Amino acid sequence: MPLVFLHYWGGSRRTWIPVLRHLDPGQPFTAYDQRGWGGSADLPGSYDLESLADDAQRVIDELAHPRYVLVGHSMGGKIAQMLAARKPVGLAGVVLVAPAPASPCRSRRTPPTPTTTR
Repeated sequence: MPLVFLHYWGGSRRTWIPVLRHLDPGQPFTAYDQRGWGGSADLPGSYDLESLADDAQRVIDELAHPRYVLVGHSMGGKIAQMLAARKPVGLAGVVLVAPAPASPCRSRRTPPTPTTTR
C-alpha cells in the first residue's frame, strides 16, 4: 500500500530520507515538498493548513492510488489529521509522528480546590 509522507513545518521531502532508506525497495511512497518549503518555496497562494491539506489531496488525486496511508510528522501530522477528517476515498490509515495537535490545546485541568487545615 502506498505511503504519502507529509513533512514538518520548516522541513522538506528530504526530512524523510532516513525513514525511506529503511523501507522495503518495493514499497511505493510519495514524499513531496509542501507549499512554502523546499522546492515548493516559491509557489503562490495561501500557506495556511487548510490549503496545505488541499494540496495533499491534489497530490493524492494525481497519484490515483486506490488505497494509501498518510504519514505525517509534526505539522504534517496536523495536515494528515485534517485530511483524514474529510474522510477521503482510499484512505486506509494514518501514521502520526510527534504530531501537532489537531486544534489549539486548551487545558482541561480543574484548578485544585482550596482546602483548610485545622
